[in-house]
Amino acid sequence: MSFLELARERYSVRSYAAKAVEEEKIAAMLKAAQVSPTAKNGQPQKIYVIKSPEALQKIRSICNYTFNAPLVFMICKDNTLSWKSPYVEGYDSGEMDATIACTHMMLAAKDLGLGSVWVMLFDPAKAKEIFNLPDHIQPVCLLPAGYPADDAKPSPFHQKYRPLEEMVTEL
Repeated sequence: MSFLELARERYSVRSYAAKAVEEEKIAAMLKAAQVSPTAKNGQPQKIYVIKSPEALQKIRSICNYTFNAPLVFMICKDNTLSWKSPYVEGYDSGEMDATIACTHMMLAAKDLGLGSVWVMLFDPAKAKEIFNLPDHIQPVCLLPAGYPADDAKPSPFHQKYRPLEEMVTEL
């Protein structure tokens, strides 16, 4: 399958089978995050693998959008490692770098026969509190993942794309 086919076929899975994800598949997704590009190769992503019943209960207590996935990655940025721009006051690359890592993980999940969905509808401060994260670690997004349930399907908007002519301008 070509990259474009993989990217096109990946969709936000919102219904998961009650089947654990194999450790080697978790490791492959984490490897995809490790090799993702980051500003100045600072690699500020910090990823928490949430899979124990206790940890899943905690994340579900603050986020209604984990869709009963057997596994949730909490992708964070480490503020001590993220690049700070000398040109733009207050700019920190960590959130963008963590999101790029999450994108690599989503595509890796699809390649491994898994589904995932990028989630930002949670309170990062509450996540930081319930998991007792250090001050320099900031949650950016969640990535519920697992085997899609038999009834899982893309949303009706999945194949709706803006025309390239509206999106691209040559200079």
